Amino acid sequence: MLNIFKNLPTDLSEEVFEDLIKTEHIRIERIVSKGQSTPEGEWYDQTEHEWVLVFQGYGIIEYPDGQQVRLNAGDCLNIPAHHKHRVAATCAEQETIWLAIFYR
Repeated sequence: MLNIFKNLPTDLSEEVFEDLIKTEHIRIERIVSKGQSTPEGEWYDQTEHEWVLVFQGYGIIEYPDGQQVRLNAGDCLNIPAHHKHRVAATCAEQETIWLAIFYR
């Protein structure tokens, strides 16, 4: 059994990515952030679709056209494959706990 809020990493100098389930068709990942963002000028361009849900904290997703989407606790977003995006910001005051589901 797993509790998404338990056993959080103590060193959050970098984001922590943990695979919870990984098969040929799906990958489910817990991401824990605390003030991190994707470096300026870098973009994710993934071959898989990504559905993300924020359980705690917040994250801001940015697209190359400048559009930003703020995800607060309880908010989710589907990002189609090859839709470039970056994490513009995450909460620095507390951990941001994400659940990311990657699928084809």
